[in-house]
Amino acid sequence: MVLSSVLGFPRIGANREVKKAVEAYWANKLSADELTKAAADVKKASWTSLKERGVDLIPSGDFTLYDHVLDHSAAFNVIPKRYLGKGLSPLDVYFAMGRGRQAGDVDVPACEMKKWFDSNYHFVVPEFSEETEFKLNFNKALEEYREAKDLGIITRPVVIGAVTFLALGKAAKDARPGFQPMSLLPQLISVYKQLLVALKEAGAESVQIDEPILVLDSASLYEKQFAQTYAELAPVSPKLVLTTYYGRLDSNVNFVAKLPVAALHIDLDRAPTQLDEVIAAVKPTNLVLSLGLVSGRNIWKTDFQAALKLGQKAVEALGKDRVIIASSSSLLHTPVSLAAENKLTAEQKDWFAFALEKASEISIIASALSGSQDPKVAEAVEANRVSIAKRREFERNSDATVRNRVAAITPDMLERKSPFAVRKEIQQKQLQLPKFPTTTIGSFPQTKEIRQARAKLNKGELSQEEYEKFIEKEIENVVRFQERIGLDLLVHGEPERNDMVQYFGEQLEGFVFTQNGWVQSYGSRYVRPPIIVSDVSRPTPMTVHWSSYAQSLTSKPMKGMLTGPVTILNWSFPRADVSRELQCKQLALALRDEVIDLEKAGIKAVQVDEPALREGLPLRKADWDAYLSWALPSFKIATAGVTDALQTHSHFCYSDFDDIFPSIQALDADVISIEASKSDMKLLNTFKHYGYSNQIGPGVYDIHSPRVPSEEEIKERLAAMLSILPSELLFVNPDCGLKTRGWAETEASLINLVNAARWARQTYA
Repeated sequence: MVLSSVLGFPRIGANREVKKAVEAYWANKLSADELTKAAADVKKASWTSLKERGVDLIPSGDFTLYDHVLDHSAAFNVIPKRYLGKGLSPLDVYFAMGRGRQAGDVDVPACEMKKWFDSNYHFVVPEFSEETEFKLNFNKALEEYREAKDLGIITRPVVIGAVTFLALGKAAKDARPGFQPMSLLPQLISVYKQLLVALKEAGAESVQIDEPILVLDSASLYEKQFAQTYAELAPVSPKLVLTTYYGRLDSNVNFVAKLPVAALHIDLDRAPTQLDEVIAAVKPTNLVLSLGLVSGRNIWKTDFQAALKLGQKAVEALGKDRVIIASSSSLLHTPVSLAAENKLTAEQKDWFAFALEKASEISIIASALSGSQDPKVAEAVEANRVSIAKRREFERNSDATVRNRVAAITPDMLERKSPFAVRKEIQQKQLQLPKFPTTTIGSFPQTKEIRQARAKLNKGELSQEEYEKFIEKEIENVVRFQERIGLDLLVHGEPERNDMVQYFGEQLEGFVFTQNGWVQSYGSRYVRPPIIVSDVSRPTPMTVHWSSYAQSLTSKPMKGMLTGPVTILNWSFPRADVSRELQCKQLALALRDEVIDLEKAGIKAVQVDEPALREGLPLRKADWDAYLSWALPSFKIATAGVTDALQTHSHFCYSDFDDIFPSIQALDADVISIEASKSDMKLLNTFKHYGYSNQIGPGVYDIHSPRVPSEEEIKERLAAMLSILPSELLFVNPDCGLKTRGWAETEASLINLVNAARWARQTYA
């Protein structure tokens, strides 16, 4: 029989219960026991729902209060010394690693955060050194396995693989020069043995070992480490299911197929063409093949006919008992359920499948491949066929005006009129900015009052006129605050924006939106990605009114704020029927119109943020050029239609940019701002290696933590920057937007930033 499997489930709760509980704990409104109870309720609901939908292999151990990689670090005692000896409980040490802590005598910054492969999920980077002492502080996989078993639900525990864990980590500051985390593998394996032996003794039949590093080019460097790891683990463990996702194995399958594991999972959503090669590699073995046929990354209903065709190929080659039907990856990247979506039209709702609906799809596909005679299975397959046909009919519609405009893009539309050196002089005369100009990335705190006003507007409890008066007052407060503390290039604070992508999607043609389609981005930060369903265009200006209003309040220059085309695409659920290139260029043309209109309205600087540019880069280097060939031009299309006098900015954050830094230079933005403080300023080495000719603002403090940086800290970071960057190119700004921060910490941090910039002007005059 073909079994069904889900690799992981959203951890947020159907109604964002985890976010509410975690934030209440941080605010001292909920005890640790109450937080544990809230988490247990969400896990129970998830396991029960998957069982009810007929999933055979239900995951446990994948739940987290903040981040599953951080959980793994805490469990294996990978805790930097700076968090210990502070009198904190283990739970508070855990949260301090994720978000920093500044209370009483404790003042520690958060650990570095990076994007999880090519997704918008952020993980907390493990830190290793020669002094790292692995031990099992707690066995999370065992605890959750028993928790589910007590409910009468048998699960398959999920554990991050040892090689992936070390490969994604970094050498701690106190590690000796040249230290490689992978050198710790033998010690780590011994602790994995303890974990897996305990699971076997508890009755676990199989364990899912996630090794997504196997879809990267770098995995080929670790062939010996994989062989060593699984040769030692397999004899003492339950059956091991080696799980890969987000890409293709390529030649790595040749050594993976020889590992002493029971099953191998591959992602056929992101890499369907790998199936034949993988079947050929595993056929001579006893490996069971888990097929990721239902996407863990998008919200479109699975085409059963296409999925069954791939599944049948595997069944014919290997037999039913050697095939599992699964989600392509964890479903953490999708909303929980369509059940609460009552504002989508019936036609729109029929297009989609969220996590619980995907679980049902997996079960149905597995049943169909098993030869089930249940009429409900046949009915579901037929209903899916009809649904997909209707969707394909809708997809055939297109906006000729939009398509023709994309076809008419010419090379000159990608280039500014003059080189940067010329533009810089013109812009300086217009902007009159001092040396080391200070600015922010755009958003200011979204207070409870702002959220309440937006909710009242949506409920009809506040008129549009009343809401706009409220927003005007919020903008004025932000402008006056910036003037008072002495910032140089101002922003309007974005109080009218719910999210940096959703806000624009709501004003563009071609998008639809969910009410409760929340997806975890990091920690307790959730987003509701818009869904692109048809050709994209801009009916009317989107930001000109509020930027113009803000500029009317001050004589200082005001920076217009836009989200870039690549980021809107990557942080939405894109169409599956047309290329990402076409969608991105449609977005670029819409934003081009907006940038031109902002300049016409008197705005002298416009920031077009592209934090997801690196995130969207394919995992295999062989695929990079194809992506960059349209991603870079899309940004340039959006920003190049203005005069030399308009200063263009862009922002990038929380990714490794070393490998595509020449591409960032090629964007030719007048100013880029980039995350630097959270990653220990290591990005400065990239600037040292490549050089940078345009202006740049490496972030001087981490906004994802409530911690307030001291003036001295910021001075030290500026000094480090100025040891590498020319002083005439340096802007001074935070790492990212301030939307999630409170006003007290925002004010204190920015005052320290402004004072540090003044110090730099005096010191480096």
